[in-house]
Amino acid sequence: MNLAPNFPNDPTMHQLLQLLHEEIGLPERKTIHLTTSINFDLGCNGADAQHLIETLEDQFAIDFVDYDSYRYFQPEGYDVFLKRKAKGRGEKEPLTIGMLYRAIKAQRWDTRELEGL
Repeated sequence: MNLAPNFPNDPTMHQLLQLLHEEIGLPERKTIHLTTSINFDLGCNGADAQHLIETLEDQFAIDFVDYDSYRYFQPEGYDVFLKRKAKGRGEKEPLTIGMLYRAIKAQRWDTRELEGL
């Protein structure tokens, strides 16, 4: 795995990278940046995404206060009724390694802060 220059080199980031490697896999030849998105760049979606978020919550004690999985991930399969409920949330936002790292450090998911809104 290649890490970008100035990539954080602390125990928290090492734990996060290990978890990502175990849960969704990290590319061997692609350089990993804080802006690498787990949904677009690494292809994490559906049940894998749900499991990853639950593991992050358990392992790092993150309080997912206003986390909305539909903002970042496609649901498993296609459900017309689910699509209707998720109206206005069609375009997905990137969920980056940097966002996860900052949420772990803060032990809290705050969408506006993490996305810089």
